[in-house]
Parts: sequence; C-alpha cells; structure tokens
Amino acid sequence: MTAPHVPQMALYRQWLKQTRGLEFADFEAMRRWSVTDIDGFWQSIWDYFDLRSPTPHSAVLAERKMPGAVWFPGAQVNYVRQVFRHVEPAHAAGLPALIASGEDGKLSETGWPELRRQVAALALHLKANGVRSGDRVAAYLPNIPETIIAFLATASLGAIWSVCAPDMAAPAVIDRFKQIEPKVLIACDAVTYAGRRHDRQGVIRELRAALPTVQHVILHSENAGAGTLLSSILAGSSAEIDAFEPEWLPFDHPLWIVYSSGTTGLPKPILHSHGGIMIVTLPLGALHNDVGCSYHANSFGERFHWYSSTGWIMWNCQVNGLLNGTTCLIFDGSPGGSKDKPDWTTLWRFVADAKATFFGAGAAFFANCTKAEIDVAAIGDLAALRALGSTGSPLSADTQSWFNDRFAALANQNGSAAQAEMWWANISGGTDFAGAFIGGNRELPQTPGTMQCRLLGCAVEAFDEQGRAVTNEVGELVCTEPLPSMPLRFWNDPGDARYRGSYFETYPDNFDGSGRGPVWRHGDWLKIEPDGACVIYGRSDATINRHGLRMGTSELYSAIEALPEVLDSLVVDLEYLGRDSYMPLFVVLREGVALDAAMKAKINKAVEAGLSRRFLPNDIFAVAEVPRTLSGKKQELPIKKLLLGHPLEKVINRDAMANPGCLDWYLDFAKSYLSKQAGAA
Repeated sequence: MTAPHVPQMALYRQWLKQTRGLEFADFEAMRRWSVTDIDGFWQSIWDYFDLRSPTPHSAVLAERKMPGAVWFPGAQVNYVRQVFRHVEPAHAAGLPALIASGEDGKLSETGWPELRRQVAALALHLKANGVRSGDRVAAYLPNIPETIIAFLATASLGAIWSVCAPDMAAPAVIDRFKQIEPKVLIACDAVTYAGRRHDRQGVIRELRAALPTVQHVILHSENAGAGTLLSSILAGSSAEIDAFEPEWLPFDHPLWIVYSSGTTGLPKPILHSHGGIMIVTLPLGALHNDVGCSYHANSFGERFHWYSSTGWIMWNCQVNGLLNGTTCLIFDGSPGGSKDKPDWTTLWRFVADAKATFFGAGAAFFANCTKAEIDVAAIGDLAALRALGSTGSPLSADTQSWFNDRFAALANQNGSAAQAEMWWANISGGTDFAGAFIGGNRELPQTPGTMQCRLLGCAVEAFDEQGRAVTNEVGELVCTEPLPSMPLRFWNDPGDARYRGSYFETYPDNFDGSGRGPVWRHGDWLKIEPDGACVIYGRSDATINRHGLRMGTSELYSAIEALPEVLDSLVVDLEYLGRDSYMPLFVVLREGVALDAAMKAKINKAVEAGLSRRFLPNDIFAVAEVPRTLSGKKQELPIKKLLLGHPLEKVINRDAMANPGCLDWYLDFAKSYLSKQAGAA
C-alpha cells in the first residue's frame, strides 16, 4: 500500500516548529509572518533548502527598499553549482535529469552525469572563445535539451543568458538582442512546428547582420557543413571537462535577461540575479507547487512538465526544477497538432509516456482540450500524475471542473486517491520577477476558478483607486515589500528610468502619506477573497497577453503600420476572467483601399513576419479614426474597458480627446460585442 502523500508545505511548517519554535494558527498567519519578518523568512528559506556559500552573508536584506533592495551581501552562489549538487544522488537513484520529446512522440533521456559533462564541454568552448563573466550569450533555440545545456554553460561562467523562441520573426528578435549587445549567438537553422519544418537560415543571416557585437556563432543544425556545430562541442570529452567547476559569484550577479513589453518603446530587457532566482524559485516549486524537494523526506523522483516555448518565462520556471533535483520533462512542438489535423491529446500522451507527476500549461491549452472534448481515459497511463498547473491567463471554473470530473471518473478505474480530487496549482506571476505572486497550497481547500493563496514572502494586496488595500473587491495587484527575484535593473537603463516607470510611478514615494517608499504595481486586476483565495481578472493595462506571452502594442503597430495601406491602427486584448482571449484590431486604411480578404491576409502576414503567429488578431475592422488624447496618444485602455462593459463616462473624458466624434462607432461596436457575449453565455 502506498504511503499517503505529505505536502511539502507541511514539511516546511514542521521544520519551522522544530528549528525556529514557530507555530501558526493557519496558512494566512504564516504568510503574514513571511512578509513582516522578512529577514527571518528568507533566512529560513536559505537554511531549509541548504543553500551554500564559501563566504558568509552579512545580512539578509541589507537595504529594504524598492527598487534597489540589497539581498544577502557577502554570499557567493552559482545557479549551476546548485543544479550540479544533485548529480550524484539523483543518478544513484536511477533518475534522469531531462526527458525530452517532440511531435514524433519519441522520448530521449539525459542523465545527470551526462548533463554535467555536456555543460562543462560547452562552457569551456565558450571560455576558449573569449566569453567572460558579464558577457551576453544570445540564443535563438527551441525547447530542447541543448537549450538548457547552453543556458547552464553560460551561467556557469558568470556570463549572461538570453533566449528568443524560433517562432519569433527576425525584427522582434533583433529588437531584443540588439539592446544587450551579445558576444555569442547560438541559433538553430530550422525548427519543426505543427507538422511542418520551418527554415530559419534567413533569420540567422539577418541576426548576424544586425548584431555587430557577435564574435562567435554556434549552430544547432543537421547540416554537417554549417559551421561550428553545437552537437560537435557537446560530444567533447577530456580531463579538463571532467574537472570543470562553475564559478563562485556574488549573490546578485546577473543570471539572465528576459523581455517584457509595455505599450510603448522597445521590449524591456530585464536582468535577474543568480541568488534571487534560486531563493525564490525553490519555495515556489517545492512548497507551493508541491514538487518534491530532494532535501526533505527523500522525495527524489518527481517528474515535472510545464509546457512552454523558450520565449515564455515558464521555460525558465521549467528549467528551475533542476535546482532541487527534479527530472524536467520538455516538449518541443505544437501542443494541439496541426491546423489540418488538430490533436489536443498530443501533450497528454507525452505526459503519460514520460510518467509526469506534475503537468502544467497555459490556461488556454486546458480550455482548448475541453472544447475538443478529449477522452482523458483513452490517452494512456496517467497513473503517476497527481497535480496540474495553470497560468498565463485566468483559468475558468468550467474548464477546471470539466477536468476534475474526468479525473474523478478515471480514479474510479485505477483507484488513485490523488486523481479522485485532482489538485490544481493555479499560479499568477510574471516575467518581470520570474516568479509567482499567487498560487497553490496543497493543504488548503480549492474552488474551481480561483487561486488558493498569496505566496509566502509576497506582500501582495489589491489596491482601490485611492491606493487602499481592499478585500472582496477588484483592485490593482501590488506588492508592497521587495522580493529577491525582482529585477536588478533593466539593461542599458540610465538612472533606472524605465524600470521605475514600469512598476513604481503609479504608487511612488509616500503616495498615501504614510512615509513608505514606492509600491510595485504589476498590471493585473486582482480580487482577494475573505478566505485568502484570489481571482485574477486579466491585465489592467493595455499590454497584450496571448496565452501567457506578453507583447507591447507598439511592436504590433510597428509591423502593421509599416504597410503603406495602413494609416493608423489600434489593438486591444480582451482577456478577462477565463474568457477566451479575444484581440480585435482596428485599422484606418488609405483612401480607396478596401478591407477585403486580400488586405486582411496582408495585415496578418505583416504581423507574422514582424512578430509571430501567436499575435495574429482574431478580427480586423476598418475604422475612420483611432481615438487619441489631445497629446496624440492612442487610447487603448479606455477602449479596452469599454469593450469589457464599463460605462463610457467612467472610462474616457471626451474633453481630453483630440477626436471625440469617433467614439460613437466604438460605442456601437462595444454594444454589439457585449450583446453577442451575453448571448453566448
């Protein structure tokens, strides 16, 4: 008989009692402790996960401010050293580090010693080609083992990693990589998606031409004559490779650059630290996602899969599983088959074949599975699966309940107590701090359509329009205390001007007269219910969120308005509380140009060529004008709120508009759209 599962949160709670003498009446009391005794909480995380440094830290939080908090000064760490700690024990337990698959369904495994050897081989190659601490290594690679190996090799040297997914078009990639001036480019010359092989040699040529700082190019290619091949480097072996050790680095040494887009300007290159990512990721994965921690209860054996492309922060979160000895399961390809042959069981078959214990994906994936009415019982052997995760957009109660019913029926057949009441780790966070603010706790009750709690260490509140914390009301998601994984800074951002403008201008110093410093505004609508459960209602700003991948509207406008036929444009994303993401595009066309099928196809082609197919609009409408302020700014957020059902007088001031007469068209459109939505419901 299998022993009952002990939640990781319970183990941590017991440890706090035994080692700190701390007891809490309930989880909310423990969470309040974690955001008030900040030093005590984060020191407990350091100790609980047995983080190591050859030198002691002089403080936990030396400077308690946002931005610019100083964490664990004096400590030395390396993300890759933390991963390598698991090589011997996990290998001795017969567990692989990585299990990978693609659309062909074939599984491949990478053992822990082999992972270490390949990381060392590439790290030494990079070092031999002049890569030093602080240099940037840019990658244009899919979700394959080689990408994880390239990241670890880069980080082991103290160089800074940055990756874009190969479904992104050259202009979007260049907008990102050109800002960070990489020394090395690692790129694939082809990628398979939805049953088709897509050539990327042209993109590589464009990248090389646009990135003059690149001194060395490594290709992931099946073409033996392509140049310096990644496969050849990884095949190397030597005594030097065997003896390789990652560098010791300061706690706040830069680890990677990820990108988050606002509504204006270039994508924001966000810099995170080795120590900050490690110490925030470990409790997120172990305590809140309940993905077993190798340091407690001998729980090696977890198999963790979160479907993602390399362009989404969930790729980073997937790789972070290696930090506590978890086997990471990665899938490269389409989760839903092809346009001609849709198949929403593709990922489920991978989960079954790889014996995943935890399976996470974007909320839109689960919604698509319910619409396709997949047969969960016919997928394969899902007996190992005991948890599901969702993020990227709000997961509807209907979708979660649909799966709960299917797994309960499956449990009647296989006797799985875990599947009879399938546990969901629904999380919400962001690329901005590479973590989650809100998520799961296996010890708490769960209600479909809600998230169970605010995370330990996260001083999250919902603010009303006066900047007051509210309960049981929808407000702005804010964080009132620093987190170790908040950005070090934005790359090439003098005086932290863009960084401050992105998160701290809404609630600046002493905004409420309390004397406290700035508060982080995240850009989501949040309701905190009386029992501590949370509901995310979508973006509170005009940023586009397509299935978890964020894109600035300015990038879309650049692609669309480059067409000579398009004089102006406006786009809004109507993602909201579990509804399907709906993104209409409004275009002002040159006189004499009709919005016919050919013109729509041309606009879509421009979006695909400039950004990615992920950001194609759902519908395109011709309009006479785009509403603008007196200063000429497009009024995206007011139009978005109008289409979400807010009354016109509450969202826009006609007197502050340059062209108020155009509002009548949008008001009529909103009434028609909302009427159709009500009818569909």
